[in-house]
Amino acid sequence: MDYVKLGRTGLEVSRLFLGCMSYGVPERGIAPWSLNEEESRPFIKRALEHGINFFDTANVYSDGTSEEIVGRALKEFTRRDEVVIATKAYFRMSPGPNGKGLSRKSIMNEIDNSLRRLGTEYVDLYQIHRWDSSTPIEETMEALHDLVKAGKVRYIGASSMYAWQFLKAQQVAERNGWTRFISMQNHLNLLYREEEREMLPLCHEEGIGVIPWSPLAKGRLTREWDEKTTRSEIDEAGKRFYSNMVDADRKVVERVAEVAAKRGVTRAQVALAWVLQKDSVTAPIIGATKPYHLEDAVAALSVKLDANEIASLEEPYVPHPIIGI
Repeated sequence: MDYVKLGRTGLEVSRLFLGCMSYGVPERGIAPWSLNEEESRPFIKRALEHGINFFDTANVYSDGTSEEIVGRALKEFTRRDEVVIATKAYFRMSPGPNGKGLSRKSIMNEIDNSLRRLGTEYVDLYQIHRWDSSTPIEETMEALHDLVKAGKVRYIGASSMYAWQFLKAQQVAERNGWTRFISMQNHLNLLYREEEREMLPLCHEEGIGVIPWSPLAKGRLTREWDEKTTRSEIDEAGKRFYSNMVDADRKVVERVAEVAAKRGVTRAQVALAWVLQKDSVTAPIIGATKPYHLEDAVAALSVKLDANEIASLEEPYVPHPIIGI
């Protein structure tokens, strides 16, 4: 496993980031395809065996049960100081006017709830899951800064917003002497490259670590275009993300298959290698619900695409509507 600094910090993370959205109680939350605790634990253990030290979850995943499963597994399988635990807050966790968002009240409540579920005294990376247009960014950034000063959070990051919003938050923090975001968790893969326009150049210029989600486009880049899976049939987010430019997307999927066949590797390795080769990317967030998912991801670290292969993969792409904000 390779390790790199996350942005302009001294924090070293693995080049692969295990996303834990798929680990949780299936009957709770919006991920009925998720694996229960017994099914999830082998994947977390195997990730550690591969040298992955970076684990991402969120309070909203399976109604908090993802955090519980991840916290218990990591406590049993490794030492706390050996891993980097990331979680997120923004989406609704309780009824009522303060049950979601990034107000000081909500942030203070949710960090304590996440720490309790994770069974840890601190979170290494605490991320805002989305931009909260109903709360002044000054209030959010000061509250996050206070969490760092209280020792509950080591670093802060953001996820899926417009570049101007991200820069505004950074400027507010800098102007007031508050903690700045060190990372951006955004949507990036061969089927969705809109982040290349503004966000990736901004992150590169500012030294922000990029930890993209859905690098395999929820599996669409790993199989024939018309092939269905249980998750693809019931995942409404996946349908919404990849249904706008079907003709162009199909061509990209076909190019991935061509490059993989010539290379003698899997499609997943090619698609992930494309994300990994971007200078601004620190560690893509991989999902694993089958043993070969982890093996493919680790193997992708050794796949170095040449200029012709990259050009072939990128050529069919056409601009997409902005999604995931």
